Amino acid sequence: MNDIAPRITVDPGVRFGKPVIKGTRVPVDILVGKMAGGMTCDEVAEAYGVAREDVLAALSYAADSIAHEHIVAV
Repeated sequence: MNDIAPRITVDPGVRFGKPVIKGTRVPVDILVGKMAGGMTCDEVAEAYGVAREDVLAALSYAADSIAHEHIVAV
């Protein structure tokens, strides 16, 4: 298990190595996707049994990942 951001970890044996909330099997992309779909932070936290801070950590991780993405125009 490797911590890759606050509250976020990856483990090849959990969800195929996708980033999840530490101590759970809840994938970061699911939490971010639910918020993008219109759920509130508190609704997502309650629905997936995680803390509000976990949902915010997922959003922060997603934003940081996009900020450091390298895109090459073709």
